[in-house]
Amino acid sequence: MSDHVFRKIEMTGTSTKSQDEAIQNAIAKAAKSVRNMRWFEVVESRGSIINGAVAQWQVTIKIGYAISEQ
Repeated sequence: MSDHVFRKIEMTGTSTKSQDEAIQNAIAKAAKSVRNMRWFEVVESRGSIINGAVAQWQVTIKIGYAISEQ
């Protein structure tokens, strides 16, 4: 197993259904342009409220990806 060097980016995903879906949305969007993603960590979770009910989840995550050797 070789040693790796990682870089992190921060993204905020949103969903009207759940925190999990908000995370999945952020990762799916990042996957379109970021290669070698390995892990994520939840930095912040918040949401909006309309008429006394949760209207949208907003989850900020950091995604770690390996820097590839070229």
